[in-house]
Amino acid sequence: MATSSLNATFSRKRFAALALTLAGGLSAAAAPPGPRELPIDLKADHYEIDFRNNTMLFRKITISQGGMSVSADQAQVTGTKLDFDNSRWVFRGNVKITMDQGLLTADHAEVTFANKLLAAAVADGKPAEFEQRVAKSGKLAHGHAELIEYDVARGTVKLSKDAYLSDGPNDMHGESLKYNILEQKVVADAPDQNSQRVHITITPPAAAAPKP
Repeated sequence: MATSSLNATFSRKRFAALALTLAGGLSAAAAPPGPRELPIDLKADHYEIDFRNNTMLFRKITISQGGMSVSADQAQVTGTKLDFDNSRWVFRGNVKITMDQGLLTADHAEVTFANKLLAAAVADGKPAEFEQRVAKSGKLAHGHAELIEYDVARGTVKLSKDAYLSDGPNDMHGESLKYNILEQKVVADAPDQNSQRVHITITPPAAAAPKP
């Protein structure tokens, strides 16, 4: 086992094989880089390579790419070299997944990277939580559940097991609620409810105070 620490990013000389630069040198006149063209930046306070068990362990880790980032107290991935083309990471402790559209927090999460992009995340906690600023109203939509599944390609967040979601005046409770991040709407499919009903509470706006 080899042990060391990282104060910023990996040293170019010693960890050149771990450097992940997906694109570079775009001129000012070029179009803005797409998701696959943005570099992946990994920072950690400590790392261990376990050659016997073929794993890498990181502590106080943050992985970021453009407006996306994943941070946690600890992360483990199978393999002794970084590979974001097809890898599954396990994050534990104060997990925070930040995306352009919102924020997901949990105690534990399994995150899948494919083609050098975050593809999916399955997070659990007591509870796991999600929030997003609703563009139309400016209000904060937030929810929680024991299990939250984030599908990047579909742009959806599925809350399962005692799910709750609110956009401010409206509260929804159910066994499973699906939130479309891009369209900013909630879907509650009957087959996912385990014979339970979705409960919606609508709070009418406060009446305006009479003019003196």
